[in-house]
Amino acid sequence: MSWKEDAIKNLHNSLHPVKVELNEIDWKSGLSEKSERLAQHISAFANQTGGGTFAFGVNDDATLFTSSREQAEDIVDRLGNIARNNLHIPIKLEHASAEYEGHGILFVHVPEQIDKPVYLRGGTIYDSYYRSAGQTHKMSRQQVHDMLAAKEGIAFEDRIAASGLAADQILTMLDFGEFYHLTGKPIATGAESIAEGLANYGFCKKLENGWAITNLCAALFARDLRSFPSLEFRYVVVRQYKGTSNLNISAETFFYEGYAISLDKIVKYVMSLLEKTEDILHPKRENRYPYPEVSIRELVANMVLHQSFEVHGMTLAVEIFTNRIVMTNPGAPLIDTNRFIDLPPKSRNDKMAQAMFLFNLCEKRGSGVDRAVAGVEAMRLPAITIEKGENFTRARLFPLKKYTEMSKGEKVMACYQHACLLYENGDALTNQSLRDRLSIGKNNAAVASRIISDTIAAGLIKAQEGQSASTKFWGYVPYYV
Repeated sequence: MSWKEDAIKNLHNSLHPVKVELNEIDWKSGLSEKSERLAQHISAFANQTGGGTFAFGVNDDATLFTSSREQAEDIVDRLGNIARNNLHIPIKLEHASAEYEGHGILFVHVPEQIDKPVYLRGGTIYDSYYRSAGQTHKMSRQQVHDMLAAKEGIAFEDRIAASGLAADQILTMLDFGEFYHLTGKPIATGAESIAEGLANYGFCKKLENGWAITNLCAALFARDLRSFPSLEFRYVVVRQYKGTSNLNISAETFFYEGYAISLDKIVKYVMSLLEKTEDILHPKRENRYPYPEVSIRELVANMVLHQSFEVHGMTLAVEIFTNRIVMTNPGAPLIDTNRFIDLPPKSRNDKMAQAMFLFNLCEKRGSGVDRAVAGVEAMRLPAITIEKGENFTRARLFPLKKYTEMSKGEKVMACYQHACLLYENGDALTNQSLRDRLSIGKNNAAVASRIISDTIAAGLIKAQEGQSASTKFWGYVPYYV
């Protein structure tokens, strides 16, 4: 998907693109008062994965304005001047116009720069900016150092989280007992031997000034992530709310330990907060948890493993509402959210994923979304939804609903994910399989046919080739086949 298509798709998302109301900016006067702020935005976009986009003609209430060709050219020229003259490493902007719901929209795209960080001219490298939660912020020294390390090709996992340590300090900062438990080896005798054991896995390094702990080691085995500046906001928080909004919180727990230590604890804690409910499809069965544990586990692991350590100021959160569970991690997904089930994983953190697999904490294939979807299907729950934000990924689980209570979009997504899962197992979606998936009675084949037609119209599935003229027993596969 091109940046223009992505911007149009996300036009009503307050985080992407940056919306600028035309009547708030007088481009004929007062530009100097706004140029520095605009330069900060451009710096932030140039420094982030994928760059960023300004949308002119949209205000915060999504009210649209039609801009004239002359006004659009003026905006492009003036932003272009700022990008060339106000930033160290001049930037060439891209722009495009589009019609959206009958209105003219101007998009100005700031491409991600290979040579980063980009900072304000006249300042230092520490006058660089980044985007977080839809806002532009100045980079900390740690963030600048991380970006420079990334520029040199040093993966986040291999960078140093703490250095100049004596071996016994490592024992204080890391849960080495859990490391030995997960590796199935007896604990070594003495601090130096333990440090060397960690070094064999690339978790520690012996430098001239003493021992160093890598980010990978700290992320997995830290007794407290806040002890490491590069990971101090990477803990997981689990919140439970009373009702469907976040206005009234009933429980909040922080997991500050490394992920190899806390993953099982997080999943068990989430399950402990869930009340068993009656199965509305099979009332005679015993009450059960409203969500499958396997789905929660896989999505929590996915949240941890696919986070972007380059996005700052955001923790990992599991939020429990009465009508959904929401899991959010920093970093936009690297693949299309509709392809999470079938595509091989594209992880930002390969070494962490490999370590978690070696410790039997996650599957080797990566995201585990297919297992999460299979768990949801087994309980006949609505489809999992995955949202791509400017710098976050958000997955949602929903409790049981009868198909008659589902929206059209929910039915279409359930149909699509069902087709994906069947195709991965060498099978195809049929009217009967969809009826089983959504607990639609066998006498309501027309209902399933309508959902299949809606999913085809949405461009998400298609009929298999070479089938008979009668559509009664047709099979359907995902659109990407």
